[in-house]
Amino acid sequence: MKTLDLESHWNKAYENVDTKKLGWYEDYPEPSLQLIKKCNLDKDAILLNVGVGVTTLIDELIKLGYKNIIGSDISSSAIEQIKQRIALPEHDVKWIIDDLTNSRELIDLSPVDLWHDRAVLHFFNDSVDQEAYFCLLDKLVRTNGYVIIAAFNLNSALKCSGLPVFRYDKQMLAERLGSDFECVDSFDYSYHMPGGETRTYVYTLFKRIK
Repeated sequence: MKTLDLESHWNKAYENVDTKKLGWYEDYPEPSLQLIKKCNLDKDAILLNVGVGVTTLIDELIKLGYKNIIGSDISSSAIEQIKQRIALPEHDVKWIIDDLTNSRELIDLSPVDLWHDRAVLHFFNDSVDQEAYFCLLDKLVRTNGYVIIAAFNLNSALKCSGLPVFRYDKQMLAERLGSDFECVDSFDYSYHMPGGETRTYVYTLFKRIK
């Protein structure tokens, strides 16, 4: 699926379905916050949430006092919705509409202290797209920075939002990140969708050691 098709797909998803009925919506992002707290980051740390969608994680990070938050998504509709909901001055959150597999803006960012991805990576089935994703991550995460990736685990569904997914476990993610990163924590998590179904994720926290 070409980038333009993906952009259209996700715009339609956010335009046609009520936010709280989306298959990945969380009222409270407990697993992500659990891992972020383990990072013990300064409030001035640069936190990048890729595939931000309309996540409530941004709201919670603001409540915790983080001052340098970046939210990025391929969907302009999602970005517009979350901007309207949070309704904060522009300098409090930086919003970037970009494609993780063909970045035009993210690639020029200064190094970040945290890369957070919940439910984005598993949509990249093509090896070229996967490589582009990890190359961008590798470029942006500073030494001693952290990476949180939450993706469908090996026992989860084969599709999400009508798209095929590529499933992972901790070892697969560790191999993709390489020896510059060490795993700090990981766990499987059962997410109960608004429609009643369950999706199982693997949550991982890595630290860049060199």
